[in-house]
Amino acid sequence: MKRTIVDTSRVYGYVDLVEDITRLEERYSFIHVDNIGFSVLGKSIPVLRIGGGSSHVHFNGSFHANEWITSMLLMKFVEDYADAYANSDQLYGDNVCERFRQTTIWVVPMVNPDGVELVQGRLSLEQPHYKQVLVWNLGSTDFSGWKANIRGVDLNDQFPAGWDAEKERRGVKGPGPRDYAGEYPLCEPEACAIADFTRRHCFRMVLAFHTQGEEIYWNYRDFEPPESEEIVKRLARVSGYIPIKLTDSDAGYKDWFIQEFRRPGFTVEAGLGVNPLSLDQFPRMYDAVSRLMLEALKI
Repeated sequence: MKRTIVDTSRVYGYVDLVEDITRLEERYSFIHVDNIGFSVLGKSIPVLRIGGGSSHVHFNGSFHANEWITSMLLMKFVEDYADAYANSDQLYGDNVCERFRQTTIWVVPMVNPDGVELVQGRLSLEQPHYKQVLVWNLGSTDFSGWKANIRGVDLNDQFPAGWDAEKERRGVKGPGPRDYAGEYPLCEPEACAIADFTRRHCFRMVLAFHTQGEEIYWNYRDFEPPESEEIVKRLARVSGYIPIKLTDSDAGYKDWFIQEFRRPGFTVEAGLGVNPLSLDQFPRMYDAVSRLMLEALKI
């Protein structure tokens, strides 16, 4: 019996991600791996490409450090999708071979690797940034509430779509665990990398995975195309998540994508509870989110 590559029973970090990508690439020759750039600490930010279709869709996760479970969700989906294609199997009753021919998926599983390592206690105490983040965290070595990157900037408040309004609304004046928008839009290498990556590709749709709330945000200041509302209804139907039309929210990745390209963009808030979510939730979360991702490929 073939061994599963992505282990969903334990904390999933950057080292696990890199090792799993190598194994997936070895097992499935049709998975293509590259990187979109580098983190503050010089970690490569990988992207996996799967499929050969002319319709291009992008999924990403772990913008926020303590939402690392989204990386596991994405990597497990890549493995299941690849395995179904390799064996000419169906996934949730869908013909994966047909989907593969029609659609190319680009997956960036971990946008914020430095932050993820910090939250998981895997960042070396000798790392020069550690003393500073300890100060920003009020001296506590418990970083479970940390959302930002290693420079204390919230990467999902970094995009040039109402950035000034979001910075003022947040009211956070300097670096810290969450909600600091930075000195200016795209000042952080991780945010800049994914913006540049997005500009280089003609994505018809993007989905950014976060936790928690079991909700899907689908609009931005009426810049979204008319079809976005119908699409979110389909995503909600297969996942059981609730579509939410947001107001008073700016500077996020999907906000910028919608404003910049006038195409459908979504933020998916997976699971329920307090971040980081318990792994006990993973099976239920994965069932909802994998169905949602597969549905997005059909649209």
